Amino acid sequence: MLKPTTLPIFIFMALIFSLSCKKNNVPAPVPPTPVINTSFAKGADISWITEMEAAGKKFYNSAGIETEGFALMKSLGLNTIRLRVWVNPSPGWNNAADVVTKAVRAKNVGLRVMINFHYSDTWADPGQQTKPVAWAAMSFADLKIALSAHTTDVLNQLKAAGVSPEWVQVGNETNNGMLWPDGKATNSMNNYALLVNAGYDAVKAVFASAKVIVHIANGWDNGLFQWNIGGLISNGAKFDMIGLSLYPSYVAAGWASANQQCLTNMNDLVARYNKEVMVVEVGMPRDNAAECKLFITDLIAKTKSVTGNKGTGVLYWEPQCYGNWQGYSLGAFDNSGRPTVAMDAFKD
Repeated sequence: MLKPTTLPIFIFMALIFSLSCKKNNVPAPVPPTPVINTSFAKGADISWITEMEAAGKKFYNSAGIETEGFALMKSLGLNTIRLRVWVNPSPGWNNAADVVTKAVRAKNVGLRVMINFHYSDTWADPGQQTKPVAWAAMSFADLKIALSAHTTDVLNQLKAAGVSPEWVQVGNETNNGMLWPDGKATNSMNNYALLVNAGYDAVKAVFASAKVIVHIANGWDNGLFQWNIGGLISNGAKFDMIGLSLYPSYVAAGWASANQQCLTNMNDLVARYNKEVMVVEVGMPRDNAAECKLFITDLIAKTKSVTGNKGTGVLYWEPQCYGNWQGYSLGAFDNSGRPTVAMDAFKD
């Protein structure tokens, strides 16, 4: 039995022991989880904008008030801007300096950025994947080096300007590879994969968290995607996402059928390859704006429904074009420079 004189000391020691145990049982602080922007990308490629501005084109909101182009895009509900890069274009639109200028403007109004390397001095698409003039006589080994160096240079210029793109495309609509004939997929799927890897490694060396996209046109054509993406993967290609173009005018049955086929394709790609998908280009004739709004609204809903939340965005291609700019008729602005109702599809 404890003596009365020792009781206070015992109680004191027991209290200290109890507090010590409680302190030792407190879980260690959990470090904060890095913030990753997982919101659905609603955006547009507006790469023509600086050239349009230089030609005197102005942009207006629906009330007719002149508005800076990037801020106008954000006010229409967009959160993402896509910008194409050409190697040595003449004139210099879409070269590194022009891309950096536009990317900074996008960043300054709070828009996310996607960079789209064409690896050409001009348009690269399913019908043409022409090497830059400066690369034309290179061996395949040197071609990979040039692709890597160009990618690194442009991305380092963006980094120096304070822009961190979330996505980087290595090639544009590479249905049959890139940098023909060396990287033409029907000639050598392995060469195509090696060029993709050269781009991937260059991107990750500058922006480790950027997602690298392989971009294929004809988003309704599952057979094309299985051949291309499956061929890349079987040849060891490294990439994070699959980008699709969807222009309903190429589908005889119309936009509703095109959207449904695109959804089927996206779900199949997710199931087969476990990759995220994004519709990085869409467009319809500007004189059919109400129908275009229905098309985009439906496509956004379908893309959001892709299995496992792996449908990550929908982007319009050059909606700000008007006045028959460069002969392009699929813009979503009227001839007064104001957005049509088609752009309402991007509003929450």
